[in-house]
Amino acid sequence: MTFRRDVNLDPGRVQDRRGRRVRGGGIAIGGGLGSLVILGIILLLGGNLGDLGDIGGLGGGAGQGNGPLSSELASSCRTGEDANDRRDCRILATVQSLDVYWEGAMRGSDRAFAQPEVVLFSDGVSTQCGSATSAVGPFYCPVDQTIYLDLGFFDQLESQFGAEGGPFAEEYVVAHEYGHHMQNLLGFLDAGRDAGAEGGAVRTELQADCFAGTWGGNAVETGYLEPLTQEQINQALDAASVIGDDRIQEQTQGQVNRETWTHGSSEQRQEWFSTGLERRDPNACNTFDADI
Repeated sequence: MTFRRDVNLDPGRVQDRRGRRVRGGGIAIGGGLGSLVILGIILLLGGNLGDLGDIGGLGGGAGQGNGPLSSELASSCRTGEDANDRRDCRILATVQSLDVYWEGAMRGSDRAFAQPEVVLFSDGVSTQCGSATSAVGPFYCPVDQTIYLDLGFFDQLESQFGAEGGPFAEEYVVAHEYGHHMQNLLGFLDAGRDAGAEGGAVRTELQADCFAGTWGGNAVETGYLEPLTQEQINQALDAASVIGDDRIQEQTQGQVNRETWTHGSSEQRQEWFSTGLERRDPNACNTFDADI
């Protein structure tokens, strides 16, 4: 998805903690996304760090770290043209578009809208859900209502999982995590934790995929983006496919076990993202009552 070149960005909307050190033990689960497979892909693309409680014994956001604070966003991300050229600026612009969409979508609701915080980090980060390394992938912490992103994840998505990549694939990831924030506000995030192809955990993740799709279907109206092309839609569908539970299990274990699924199959993830994209209405994303 291409951003309008003349749209103005607010660098202060996203916290840039890249280059900062994290104190404390945190999660020491090794390097790369392969370690997530061992954890059952708990956190990959939609992980909820609050599920794990006080990770690393830090709790309460202890130790926000020290070291230089990156100024890349402030110095480089000013317009939509920057968003088309740079990944970090693209994430910033995506967040601002999501803000506009969801604030409008929540008008008339009995739940108040509140923007999530968004943090870019490298290597590791401390949160109010505990501390985490880059190995956990993108995640949302409901305790501090913050989305955490290490931009190196997008390279790993291509190199380790074989994703096509592309700008809209990246925007889909951000929109999915933002979807978890909306679930938190709407009371859906704790609707189910049980594993399995039709379990509550899968239904939660598929709803976040659907929410990501509804933003994509309405993104032009936020004033930040140009109309989607089919090629861009295919980028997001490809990203949804490569992180399906069945595909990951086949690649890493050589067999598929539906009873342990936590995020949904490739087909399920593509289907519900497409449902949101085509229906353009969050009310179409009731995965908890639907036949998934």
